[in-house]
Amino acid sequence: MSGQNPSASPRRPWPRRALTLWRRSLQVRVVASTVSLTVLVTCSLTWFLLSNVKEGLLDQRVNRVVAESVAEVEDAVNRLEASPGIGTEVDAQQRAVVDPIRERGAARGFAVALTLPYEEGQPLSYGGIVKTDDLDMRSIPDDLRRAFANDHSTAHEFTDVVSTGSEIAGVPEGPGVVVAQQLKLPADGKTYTLYFVFSLSQQSETLALVTRSVLTAGIFLAFLVGAITFVVARQVVAPVRQTREVAERLASGHLQERLQVRGEDDLARLASSFNHMASNLQRQILQLEELSRMQRRFVSDVSHELRTPLTTVRMAGDMLHDARDDMDPVTARAAELLHTEIERFELLLADLLEISRFDAGAAVLDLDDVDLVQVAHHVVEVTKPLADARNVAVLVEAPDGPGIAEADVRRVQRIVRNLVTNAIDHAEGRDIVIRIGHDASSTALTVRDHGVGLGPGESAMVFNRFWRADPARARTSGGTGLGLSISLEDARLHGGWLQAWGRRGEGAQFRLTLPRHSGQLLRHSPLPLVPVDEDATQ
Repeated sequence: MSGQNPSASPRRPWPRRALTLWRRSLQVRVVASTVSLTVLVTCSLTWFLLSNVKEGLLDQRVNRVVAESVAEVEDAVNRLEASPGIGTEVDAQQRAVVDPIRERGAARGFAVALTLPYEEGQPLSYGGIVKTDDLDMRSIPDDLRRAFANDHSTAHEFTDVVSTGSEIAGVPEGPGVVVAQQLKLPADGKTYTLYFVFSLSQQSETLALVTRSVLTAGIFLAFLVGAITFVVARQVVAPVRQTREVAERLASGHLQERLQVRGEDDLARLASSFNHMASNLQRQILQLEELSRMQRRFVSDVSHELRTPLTTVRMAGDMLHDARDDMDPVTARAAELLHTEIERFELLLADLLEISRFDAGAAVLDLDDVDLVQVAHHVVEVTKPLADARNVAVLVEAPDGPGIAEADVRRVQRIVRNLVTNAIDHAEGRDIVIRIGHDASSTALTVRDHGVGLGPGESAMVFNRFWRADPARARTSGGTGLGLSISLEDARLHGGWLQAWGRRGEGAQFRLTLPRHSGQLLRHSPLPLVPVDEDATQ
């Protein structure tokens, strides 16, 4: 049994490959469109030319054979009138009319037949036929016979010449034309019909030659136009492709990439302008990177440098705070405020250090299986004193079983704690609900409050550093203004989502969505961002 190579990827079907090539290649579209239009125009001109040639050839041939047939009939009538000694028998007069025409037809390339006029229900041989040898009477169309049911002038009809033997003398089988005229015989006084059968094989061969020549020229013209269009399109598309490739490399971080400038035409000027733009972008990006690097270094250095004096201040503050009972009320209150602000400053310093690690790309994950249900209960216990002080109840609604996600438990706890403390700070005494949901690919947690809410556009701004919806509103939880920003960075570090919804006066809801397995791409969340109670009221 033959094995298959597992590394070989299956080839896509050719219609899909062709469609992809059509969408992505400007050169293919230009060449295909030009060739298609060329073929369309060539076919239209070919049809017009061949129609005119065919019509001209047939009209010329029909006019000639009609004139020849009229001359033959006039000659036969003259012979009958000038030679009364031919006889009074019908057969003799029929042969006297047909035989000279038949002899001339063998030399000049036509056949002849003499029959009685058409009568309904009667065969063509009714009344006898005098004709050229081997002429099959099927060569005479029925429509032409019916035209001579009554007295009629000259008429003609196209047909296929058929022979009863090897071939008709002087008339090859194939396309032809039949010219019919009436003739009255003195022997019986009846009107007979003379059919002259002429071949159109020469005209057919001429038309076939013209058709082959025109089609060959049209095909050659289509290929020539396609080749010319390919060369011209390549001259235009090649610099565009080069520009696209250089732009992609620039976007991927290779800022030193430039286009080669050749000549002084419009494309060369475009390349020069592109290079000038790339140089300016590189300079601006390098300046911004340098400023960002200096900013990150400044924040990191300041944060580290502040830790030592902050430790000294913290020790002095703790001593004053412990000795506040021996102080007068004003001094004791000052010691308490100093202790509180030192704690808040320590939190701010820790958050700044964490932000600097995110900015430097030095943040890493310590992955483990984390149960978001347990994390929610743990955060509720930790924040219970703050919730009790604000007279807020924090409830947890979780499905049966754990909500497992592969994550860093410390960072997930920090996200949930920041969300809960932020909700407590804005709940205005109303209950807060934490919900957990999960499916096969993701696990989600939402924190819903019914407090002040968010105005239009503030759901995106709420994760900005130091942003506050109401600057005049006091912080009751001792926050630094960086909690939600750090939470957003923690969620992104996991490959997850942290989103917010809010409505002024109706509260807000924050949703954390994490993939069940690290590195897995998130496509949806098992919990809605808009609260269920809001959906029910709309």
